[in-house]
Amino acid sequence: MTQRRLLLPFAIALAASLTLQTAFSQQGRQGPRGTPPGPAGIQQPPAQGGPGAGAAEAPSPQQPPLPADKTTSHSLRIGERELTFNATAGSIPLFDERSGAVTARLAYIAFTRTGAGESRTRPVTFAWNGGPGYASAWLNLGAMGPWRLDMAGDAARPSASPVTQPNAETWLDFTDLVFLDPAGTGFGRIPGNDEARKFLWSVDGDIASLTTAIRRWLMNNNRMTSPKFLAGESYGGFRAPKIARRLQTDEGVGVDGLVLVSPVLDFARFRAGGLLSHVARLPSYAATAREKSGPVTRETVADVEAYARGDYLADLMRGLGDPQALTRLADNVSKFSGLEKRIVAQLAGRVPVNVFLREIHRNEGRVASIYDGSETGIDPTPFSTSSEAEDQMLRGLHAPIVSAMIDLYQNRLEWLPPNGRYNFRSNPAGRQWDWGNRLHEATSDLGASMALDNRMRVLVVHGLTDLITPYFETKMVLDQMPLVAANRLRFKVYSGGHMFYSREAARRQFRDDARALVHGD
Repeated sequence: MTQRRLLLPFAIALAASLTLQTAFSQQGRQGPRGTPPGPAGIQQPPAQGGPGAGAAEAPSPQQPPLPADKTTSHSLRIGERELTFNATAGSIPLFDERSGAVTARLAYIAFTRTGAGESRTRPVTFAWNGGPGYASAWLNLGAMGPWRLDMAGDAARPSASPVTQPNAETWLDFTDLVFLDPAGTGFGRIPGNDEARKFLWSVDGDIASLTTAIRRWLMNNNRMTSPKFLAGESYGGFRAPKIARRLQTDEGVGVDGLVLVSPVLDFARFRAGGLLSHVARLPSYAATAREKSGPVTRETVADVEAYARGDYLADLMRGLGDPQALTRLADNVSKFSGLEKRIVAQLAGRVPVNVFLREIHRNEGRVASIYDGSETGIDPTPFSTSSEAEDQMLRGLHAPIVSAMIDLYQNRLEWLPPNGRYNFRSNPAGRQWDWGNRLHEATSDLGASMALDNRMRVLVVHGLTDLITPYFETKMVLDQMPLVAANRLRFKVYSGGHMFYSREAARRQFRDDARALVHGD
């Protein structure tokens, strides 16, 4: 397998008797076949044979059709301001160009301001999450939409209240919002045959379907003259530059800006177990360790960044036959990561993420989340050589988010498919995703789009304690891009993890930075 794979369960313990040889054998270890994708984490192909095993969710011939699109009007009191808007829930059909048959229906929710001037010139932002295989509920309920679900701390547990509240940091103040659910997620359906499903669940087919859906929504709603923005999280951040380029060159639709949230931009350079993957994660390890003692900022770990791209990389490059380099690695990585020197020495300074997750909070009987190293869950097997803990951020929030979305559809949007299942996470899409036979990257698409349009602006944002898509990885990728668009690309790092917007301060900063992007400030 050449691409990174999401690890579930994430925490694999380091046994007390772990030898150096055993430790090296764990580096780059992949999760079990068919593990579900993250909201934003990355689901990768199985080790052999292309797409993963497992049958797709075949549509039932008795399944009733989706309801017609429904628009409802809303008014929210947020602080001292009143926000009035329309919400439209529905689906966008995709057609087979040869037969004209419907191959898929992508579900969407659109929030559009009322009483805010001419709609044809008001900005509109299209947003989606990642996986691949996740619906857009994370960004909708967590950061951007008019209603927000609490996702912080004790809210990340299945029995937490799914009741939403007005979102003071909603983006509706400065842009209309369209949340798109990729094929087979949310309430969307794939009535086409297996060939259609295979195409839609591929890198290129996924990009093509979302691009088409964006163009069709713009045409159907008379919004072709609106300033247009794209926002994607994690794998969704990988999608966004490719969709922007396809819109520009194939669909005749210009894109004013991109917001890339905790993205993966290059799968080739940072494959699991590679030296650069260790360099990329060390600053986030340090941020996680230091947050035990208080708030951290990027400035807090500036010393670790300098070490990671300097002496750390140099000593890694010296290999396993240099005892002095190995001693320096054990000393420095232990100091920065907060792990015992004995463990770091056994790993030759190369600490896999699964080991870090188990060890950083072991003394408390807890396991860290790969989505936010500062968020922990109870370790159900504290004396075992491996942990059976579910990821607290991912699994703990699954039930509240699903319940909140169904409540939103049923009681606010008044659009609920009969006998329909809300696929917050599509396991078949994650298992069967067709990556093709190449390593994928989106940096060339990003550079080409920004070069073609010298007005396009980009905001790239990360969380400090995100261990699934570490911020320093993206920083190293962006540092290798040509400087032609440097003045139009902003890179921001907030406190928090992959879903940093679960923290109020980070969510507010994110909203302010996005507003500046949309306004061209």
